Amino acid sequence: MKQQLINRYKAKHVTEQDTQTKSNINYLVTLFIGILAVSTASIFIRFAQSEVPSLVIAAGRMFISTLVMFPFAYASWTKKRFTISGKNLAILFAAGAFLGLHFATWITSLEFTSVASSVVLVTTAPLWVALFSPLLLKERLTKQVVFVLVISLSGSIIVSLSSACSTTGGQLTCTMLQGFWTGQNAIGNLLAFAGALLSAGYLIAGRKVRGTVDLPIYTFIVYGSASIILLIMVAISGEKVTGYSTLSYLWILALALIPQSIGHTAFNWALKFLPAAYVSIALLGEPVGTVILAALLLRETPTFLELLGGLLILTGITVATQRISARKRPPV
Repeated sequence: MKQQLINRYKAKHVTEQDTQTKSNINYLVTLFIGILAVSTASIFIRFAQSEVPSLVIAAGRMFISTLVMFPFAYASWTKKRFTISGKNLAILFAAGAFLGLHFATWITSLEFTSVASSVVLVTTAPLWVALFSPLLLKERLTKQVVFVLVISLSGSIIVSLSSACSTTGGQLTCTMLQGFWTGQNAIGNLLAFAGALLSAGYLIAGRKVRGTVDLPIYTFIVYGSASIILLIMVAISGEKVTGYSTLSYLWILALALIPQSIGHTAFNWALKFLPAAYVSIALLGEPVGTVILAALLLRETPTFLELLGGLLILTGITVATQRISARKRPPV
């Protein structure tokens, strides 16, 4: 009898470990898909910016992605017929406002400052998520979180600096540090920094409600409110939304379908299962995905700094997921 109980416990424990392993793989695969998808954003934005104003690009991105999410949201609501509390609805609208303003500030920053400067500043978002999560989400800032954050942020900065720094005569020179807070650079860098804070607000708000709101409903409301915010800003600025080339509209369409509808939706799925700090760390994988895509599609060989930074970022993301897995694993 005792041996039967032991065997039953072992069988149950093995099943739970297998289930957790599958969940762990799902987290990694989903985050990796999200990273690759959002990594195309800077490429599409740069192509579209040759003709279309930044606010129009951001508004078009969010408006089209809202339309993409509508049939999924409608099917989810028709099937379950659930209601959303007034408090959660307010948080959803807040998340959408944060997202819309994040894109407005970050995309606009690329017009005033270098890509390297903008990326370094906007990728500080995980730092702000980690600092505010204990207060707003009651998620403790553990040593593990700090460890993963330091590794991933270091990797992100190294990748970002790889295109702006060079070694001459044994001396390291970084062009992005020249005039960092002067002239138009200062405007662009402040906008990028604001984009980081707004991105942190978007992730924290999402983590707050994703446990109770289905993903299709969540994305439709958040993307929709973000598009409304951006369309209002376009109207106030007086920018035109018509009259551009077909190719420019195709870049905006690609921006809505791949980095937004696939990439951001993958991260929003993860917000239900992983702490906001860990999901925000996964966002740091964007430059790694860009390097991978450049190698595959453009045959651009990554530099040593890009490989080193990418390795640090991927290590941080993997360790973060493993920490979540270990914390959920039943005791032996």
